[in-house]
Amino acid sequence: MRKKLGFALGAGGSRGVAHIGFLQAMREAGICADLVAGCSMGAVVGACYCAGISPAKMRSEVGGLKLSDLAALNLAPFRQNGLMKMTKIRKLVAALIGERTFDELEIPFACVATDLIEGKTVVLDSGNVVDATLASSSIPGAFTPAKFGPYKMLVDGGILERVPTRVLKQMGAEVIVAVDVLGNLAEEKQATGHLIDTVLRCIDIMDTHTTRRKQEQRKYVDLWLEPPLGSMDQYKVKDMDFAYGKGYETGVNNAEKIRELIGS
Repeated sequence: MRKKLGFALGAGGSRGVAHIGFLQAMREAGICADLVAGCSMGAVVGACYCAGISPAKMRSEVGGLKLSDLAALNLAPFRQNGLMKMTKIRKLVAALIGERTFDELEIPFACVATDLIEGKTVVLDSGNVVDATLASSSIPGAFTPAKFGPYKMLVDGGILERVPTRVLKQMGAEVIVAVDVLGNLAEEKQATGHLIDTVLRCIDIMDTHTTRRKQEQRKYVDLWLEPPLGSMDQYKVKDMDFAYGKGYETGVNNAEKIRELIGS
């Protein structure tokens, strides 16, 4: 009997376009997830996938994006706790999947965010899907923290758990395939001295070391994949075709292994 397959799609900014390539390879191989959990960009891609949006459609939507299509500056950034608002991003995601709730999705889905008040990871799996995915994607300092359900200040889930594998186990996945598009972000990088670059660099370093330390999450994983994205900058809206291609390549190279794991 085929085992229940879960995809954990990790955080990654523009590098997260690799998730789309990976899902296209899975589609071509006839492999469909039974459950999906996502974080940040992985949450956005995962939500679209679970809403029935094809990887080809996702690719066409992100192909021509510019930073100005995604970011809207806050007029009072310090009072709003973020330089930018997510209004433009919300409009783009909602245009794709509509104002659905989690129970209206075609495939069960959950995403993770970081609760700044309680200092812990929270799982979002009910309510409005678009708002949940944006809460999971709200990079601290760059975007205003999100309110969602009972939570008053949610930021990017990647702060504590960039590849959400444990929630998949809780959802009932029997085989978990994790796709980590960030890899080792702590490698040497030239500093610019700009404030926002400094903040983002600090986040990358903490994120990488947290992920590497939390080896216990690997015990939930049957296959951990890292598309070879080199030094691609997750905070720059470019090289989308490169990221897609590396994700697709990773999917093609591991399709047979995934089939064996699920027994199909």
